[in-house]
Amino acid sequence: MSTARTQGISLVTATAVVVANMIGTGVFTSLGFQVGDLPSGFTILMLWLVGGVCAFCGAVCYGELAAALPRSGGEYHFLSRIFHPVVGFLSGWLSVTVGFAAPIALAAMAFGKYFSTIFPQAPATTWSLVMVWAITLVHVGGIQVAAKFQNTATWLKVTLICVFIGAGYWLATGQVVRFTPAADDLKLIASRPFAVSLVYVMYSYAGWNAATYIVGEIRNPQRNVPKAIALGTLLVTVLYLALNATFLNAAPMSELAGKLDVGHVAAEHIFGITGGKIMSALICLGLASSISAMTWLGPRVLNTMGEDMKILAPLAACDERGVPVTGLFVQLAIVITLLLTASFNTVLTAVQFSIQLGSFATVVGLIVLRIKQPDLPRPYRCWGYPITPLLFLGISLWMMAFLMLDTVTREASLYGLGLILLGWIIYLISPRTPRTA
Repeated sequence: MSTARTQGISLVTATAVVVANMIGTGVFTSLGFQVGDLPSGFTILMLWLVGGVCAFCGAVCYGELAAALPRSGGEYHFLSRIFHPVVGFLSGWLSVTVGFAAPIALAAMAFGKYFSTIFPQAPATTWSLVMVWAITLVHVGGIQVAAKFQNTATWLKVTLICVFIGAGYWLATGQVVRFTPAADDLKLIASRPFAVSLVYVMYSYAGWNAATYIVGEIRNPQRNVPKAIALGTLLVTVLYLALNATFLNAAPMSELAGKLDVGHVAAEHIFGITGGKIMSALICLGLASSISAMTWLGPRVLNTMGEDMKILAPLAACDERGVPVTGLFVQLAIVITLLLTASFNTVLTAVQFSIQLGSFATVVGLIVLRIKQPDLPRPYRCWGYPITPLLFLGISLWMMAFLMLDTVTREASLYGLGLILLGWIIYLISPRTPRTA
């Protein structure tokens, strides 16, 4: 009997969720933290290419798992099935606490920074708080309202990025920046700053696995989830390379270095002061799309966990339309706390270490599942196996090792490990809900 779902969101919407999760804070903020230590256009683009390759390798691995183990919840579901429920719970715990709430906070911080360049009457934090409240209320309105908003905002964002890239090519005066390799570039690529900068890049690519969190809401998920992940990741990789080349070509590295709003700096060089404000407004719209996508996904993980853990069941309850209202407001409370208490860099480093650790364990799980259950039906098989998972694991391990060895990023990374310990304690004291087949 076919299990294809005829109702739910389409491949287009699922791909939009992936794209919206990926194109958000990182690409409009992280370049300023990279050009200081990596003063080479070629090295910067290689950084974004390595990130894209890593994300695509992870995407095809997740595609196989989503097709073979179709249930909402992402890493929580995969790791619970492959290893042990405690491993899945710890991954889901990270997703609920920082995996979605922290990126929402980061996107909201960037939104506030860009929006305050247009309307400086209120502090950036105020605009950030207004945005996260507004987006949460959109999602309380139901899945159809959220889907329409997500599709419109995401594809408008992609169109605007393409316009920005085109304008940068035709209108920018051009800076002295080199995009061809030189003798020193290989040394830069093998350096500590390259590995640490990859943290910002991989955060920018985070979200390539977005469709796996809402498998239960996608039509024909065993076919559409792998397609959405792969198509979204490839599209975003191309856009990221072109967009960063545009930033570097439009504005001097000295003006970009250390700046959070690199998009605004580049836009002023392309369009002038007024045009820069208009472009900042459009970037704000793109960030709203990202906040919306992550707001959609987080409570769905909480919902799946609530089906298995009695202690989380009240937080995962849905209304008659299937909207996890309680989960939405719990997530909002975490986001507001982060907005009011944490800095951008601290939140980013802590969340990226946690995200990468969960993805690393999940791709290891793909290999383990192949060995333990070779006859398990796999409607989609990982392209390039075993090279693609091994490449993903190698790049991830290299990056996480540098995060722990680097004195600047180690403390923030330890926050992620501390959250894992707290989650383990919660798991030990929580009764489980027996699942029926």
